[in-house]
Amino acid sequence: MQDLPEFLKPRPDAPVLVHPPQGEVLPLVCDSPHSGTAYPADFGCCLPLQLLRRGEDSLVQQLWETFPEHGATLIEATFPRTYIDPNREEGDINPAMLDGPWPEPLTPSVKTQQGLGLIWEKISQAGKATPMYDRKLSVAEVQQRIERYWRPYHAALAQAIRWSVDRFGGVWHINLHSMPSDVFVRLGQPERQLADFVLGDRDGTTCDPAFIRLIGETLQSQGYSVAYNDPYKGVALIGRIGQPEYQRHSLQIEINRRIYLDEDTREPSANFAQVQQHLQEVMRVVAQHVREQMQYLPRS
Repeated sequence: MQDLPEFLKPRPDAPVLVHPPQGEVLPLVCDSPHSGTAYPADFGCCLPLQLLRRGEDSLVQQLWETFPEHGATLIEATFPRTYIDPNREEGDINPAMLDGPWPEPLTPSVKTQQGLGLIWEKISQAGKATPMYDRKLSVAEVQQRIERYWRPYHAALAQAIRWSVDRFGGVWHINLHSMPSDVFVRLGQPERQLADFVLGDRDGTTCDPAFIRLIGETLQSQGYSVAYNDPYKGVALIGRIGQPEYQRHSLQIEINRRIYLDEDTREPSANFAQVQQHLQEVMRVVAQHVREQMQYLPRS
């Protein structure tokens, strides 16, 4: 790993980074579970790093890095989602990829059926899926990934959510992602055009409709196209956190990578600074919305 640039080197001592609010504190928690680039030394994958990096939500944490200036707690994974995916449940594993029986019942989801469960099995490029491993993974190594990476991330996020709820009586959570521009090609629908932003609330179940519409309309006013729950609705994290009936609002934001990134080099495109500036306005609008809604929160 000594020949890798610093941002790609393993960081087993820091699987998750928590950026606290700066100045004003709001019940606003944001997390970027898929932007990590610190590739663990024990990955044992058979693919070159250049191809592996296509699984990253590259630079998402940088697009939103000033959220703490608006009163939010920002949480980011440093490890890559292709190693272990924080936006999956712990039992979302394909038993066929293991070298032995898992000690507890597994609950593989449709994501695992697609090869994109807790432990990814393939990388897609231009509609072609390439296997990530030429071996079975040991039960012990998957358990170690869960213990050292998945659980610390979930613990940090759960603590931030719990703190906001305990202090303010509610929370607004935004799950931050990016999406490859060829999503519909991968889905076998090449005639469809992907929006610049896709907002997901699991079909209206994880947040107040006014919250997701506010963000969508702000983005549209900046000239972006916006879709709702198509093709991404949100997965484990917003499904677990979002309980609007208890003033726990959670949604997912997916950004089309073509508007801010060179998808081959993973470097910022010429539009990066402009997108980042537009998202600053989204942050300001979100923060103001949360301030206004805080007066309606139940206090213990």
